[in-house]
Amino acid sequence: MPETVNYQDDERRGQEYSGLDPEKPIAQCTEQTSEVISFADNAKQGADLEKQMTLGRAIKLYPKAVFWSIVLSTALVMEGYDTLLLANFYALPTFSKKYGTLDTATGDYKISAPWRSGLSDGAAVGEIIGLFVTGYISERIGYRKTILGALIMIAGLIFIVFFAVDIKMLLIGEILCGLPWGVFQTITTAYASEVCPVSLRAYLTTYNNLCWVIGHFIASGVLRGMVDNTTADAYRIPFGIQWMWPPILIVGVYFAPESPWWLIRKGRVEEAKLSLLRLTTTDDAEFDVDKTLAMMQHTDQLEKEISSGTSYLDCFKGVDLRRTEICTAAWVAQSICGSTFISYSTTFYEQAGLPTVDAFDMSLAQYAIAGIGTILSWWVMTYVGRRRIYLVGTATMCMILFIVGMLGIAPTSNKTVSWAIGSMILVLAFVYDSTVGPVCYSLVAEMSSTRLRAKTIVLARNFYNIAGLVTNVLINYQLTSTAWNWGAKAAFFWLGTCFLCFVWTFFRLPEPKGRSYSELDILFAQKVPARQFKHTRVDPFQAKQGSAIESKANEDVDVV
Repeated sequence: MPETVNYQDDERRGQEYSGLDPEKPIAQCTEQTSEVISFADNAKQGADLEKQMTLGRAIKLYPKAVFWSIVLSTALVMEGYDTLLLANFYALPTFSKKYGTLDTATGDYKISAPWRSGLSDGAAVGEIIGLFVTGYISERIGYRKTILGALIMIAGLIFIVFFAVDIKMLLIGEILCGLPWGVFQTITTAYASEVCPVSLRAYLTTYNNLCWVIGHFIASGVLRGMVDNTTADAYRIPFGIQWMWPPILIVGVYFAPESPWWLIRKGRVEEAKLSLLRLTTTDDAEFDVDKTLAMMQHTDQLEKEISSGTSYLDCFKGVDLRRTEICTAAWVAQSICGSTFISYSTTFYEQAGLPTVDAFDMSLAQYAIAGIGTILSWWVMTYVGRRRIYLVGTATMCMILFIVGMLGIAPTSNKTVSWAIGSMILVLAFVYDSTVGPVCYSLVAEMSSTRLRAKTIVLARNFYNIAGLVTNVLINYQLTSTAWNWGAKAAFFWLGTCFLCFVWTFFRLPEPKGRSYSELDILFAQKVPARQFKHTRVDPFQAKQGSAIESKANEDVDVV
């Protein structure tokens, strides 16, 4: 059994984090000790109520939290819409004629692979910068004000891409638009994880993936309507539709309550209480806002004792280094598990002889399938842990990529094979969006400590974006006929990276299902191995030395 850190056996420590003065005269000791015990008891009762809360009861008690989380997360619908436009504009002849160069061999206008990669990576570079800035700003002024500023910013930056006169101006616009997109990627996940209890946490965080899918679906529908348009409106109208989102979201975010966890970290307890009351109803007789606040304060103090810092550097110190690694690897797995193939199913359908209009119809079907997969993941997560979903998801994707690679060996003139490849990529999209895609959002929100959550998400998402820079370059060269022209055989390459994700998941990914934040803090502080997380019992409020953590005698390790 690992050595246990005692978090409450020291009365002086308890006095300090309950706001009491340890130097008071002896005559006041009894009253002071009673206050300490009362605070700890309230914190424990608040934590127990949250852990025992069923999904139905949580929805009934926190309907406002669900609503406000959905409002903020809808910013990702806008980002999902924006980021998909560019990849699909390459299929529009008018866009290629405006920003591409004439291919003398075919007589068509094309945008070269280097410029395609540059445009895609330009947006990613902007997101990386925006993410890092968000980590500082959100910690200083809060989640609401940060995302409000980003929404106002994106409304102005859309003018650049809408009126871009050449590909260089378009690149500058994509880089600048990436700055607020980075804000949306961070704040929405952090906010969703902090306004709801344990039983709702996985659903509201993975809803972010559904928002991406909805954004992609809307963008595909708009582009489908522009296929026959031979004027500049074919790409300007989709760009202009982006102005629809900010006004609606600005109003919603303005009236949203701030995260009570953020207010607790800032010592603004009364404001946190008011925020929590705005997120809940009074229908549940057992709910006590003061006990929930005590639980939050207790968790915050626990994390201060384990790791006192809140800077980016602290994410790489002590127990937080492991938490950062898990969040980062879980998010990078999204990029390198073969998901880059998903947006290219249309390409294979066109190779099979499908008209461009019908190819766009297939992309709509693809995102509908992805949405169904995300919703299905909510049902699966109710009964199955995040770790098992990741393992099954990466293993299944490995098998699908192997099949796609084998099909790619056949001649490209075989139309039947192209149909089979495109269809297998649709299956890949379903598997990805029911496992790795949505569950990642839950993991990065749960694995990070509450005091370092925004910064950990920033770092993890930036590593994802850096991986995206590499994968965007690779996939464009792999599938572009004027570059490497690997075609579907490129699936063998992504099979290798997906298998690495499976190996990492098996040895390094813990199971956070059903755990409170304070329990996760202790499990990481005690360096419990990833495969033992599921079967290790934790009581953050246990006062006796050596009893805060206990492994079941009849359980060894969680293999799956």
